[in-house]
Amino acid sequence: MKKIVILGTDCDSTNIIYNQIIKQFYIEKVILEKKENKMIFFKRRIKMQGIFAVLGQIAFILFVSKPLFYCSKKRIRQIVSTNNLNLGKIPSNKLLLVDSVNNEKTRQLLKRLNPDLVILSGTRIVSQKTLNAVNCKFINIHAGITPEYRGVHGAYWALVNNDKKNMGVTVHLVDKGIDTGNIIFQELIVPTKEDNFVTYPYLQLATAMNSLNKYIEKCLNNNIISYSKNRPGRLWYHPTLWQYLFYFIKMGIK
Repeated sequence: MKKIVILGTDCDSTNIIYNQIIKQFYIEKVILEKKENKMIFFKRRIKMQGIFAVLGQIAFILFVSKPLFYCSKKRIRQIVSTNNLNLGKIPSNKLLLVDSVNNEKTRQLLKRLNPDLVILSGTRIVSQKTLNAVNCKFINIHAGITPEYRGVHGAYWALVNNDKKNMGVTVHLVDKGIDTGNIIFQELIVPTKEDNFVTYPYLQLATAMNSLNKYIEKCLNNNIISYSKNRPGRLWYHPTLWQYLFYFIKMGIK
């Protein structure tokens, strides 16, 4: 029997992915990564983007993203119901907890479990050392069309750029880069007027679930055909509070 391991975080996406895959395949374990210390996370972001941008992102999370999520619960439930997604919790006997997907404990677990396929769900960037721990493919479900919208919130940034032809989801092989692996499949989403920043990822995940098991079967049978796009891409981050307000006022983008 072919074995699948999920490397994920404790979130709706990981639950949905687990419940979709388990319909057809055997999942050996789900390795859950603890959330990174916020101070360490923000210090790293400040080095990359500067303190002004990071303070703006924190303000966006506090004053827009969290309230928007609370106000969007009805729409999220609608997306989940319409697309037959299952938010049920993963059984505790399937769970293993680690501090990081890139520590030695995780690598030893992967070696012991010896999966035929590893699927990522919301973890930090996986190091080459972890990718090399087992001889199998790693695949990721990315909320954006690559390479144009690598990083986070690809659907939102596609709307900002009036680029609906690249508003969607990508399932790709994982390499040492950030969302740079060869593409397995991509599909577009069509948001409604009820959708916004916090519901786009649910639409993207729902769209990916329509085809995920078909491509997992191809991966397990070594029958997958992946490809890359020979054009430049860009890495996107969380919007700042002032960016969000600017695009909301100017373009009506929620």
